[in-house]
Amino acid sequence: MSKGNKFSAKFIAEAAIIAGIYVVLSLLLQPITYEQIQCRVAEALIMTVFFTPAGAWGVCIGCFITNLFSPSWLDLVFGTLATVIAVLLTLPIVKSIKKKCGDVLDYKHSLLIPIPTVLVNAIIIPFVLYFGFGFKTFDWGSSSFDAISIVFLFTALSIAAGEIVACYVFGPVIIKVMKMIENRMGKM
Repeated sequence: MSKGNKFSAKFIAEAAIIAGIYVVLSLLLQPITYEQIQCRVAEALIMTVFFTPAGAWGVCIGCFITNLFSPSWLDLVFGTLATVIAVLLTLPIVKSIKKKCGDVLDYKHSLLIPIPTVLVNAIIIPFVLYFGFGFKTFDWGSSSFDAISIVFLFTALSIAAGEIVACYVFGPVIIKVMKMIENRMGKM
């Protein structure tokens, strides 16, 4: 994967491919991409950041393009911002892993890479969904603040669960594919 000139043709091509895969996965799985209970499988592409710096750009651009199709403009702005923040928090983790292990990603270290994605999305996306999609509170005879808090908590847990499934179930698939690509490119 690209390691040289930051904006070389190879770097741009890698970022574009990752962004394209992000968009295609998101749009193919649209019913679970945008709603209150969601699993944006494309978020597993955060694992590409370990293999190429273009992964950071690809994931952010892919998220932005995907969110152009969102029913709410808040998703375009704050959903994309959540991904940018998660990527920025992931980069030091990747740098630390590479400093310790080199270019070899072992299983236990691979578990660290998606943590920012899970946490940042669980914090920001419930607000996007509540204010952008107008999810209603339930009348349980309590104050509306309690009902709103319960909706936010449920949504945060739902988003976290979806991110965990995306990153920790599909993330290893991304790692295998990236390792295969590296092996094939190394033989060229």
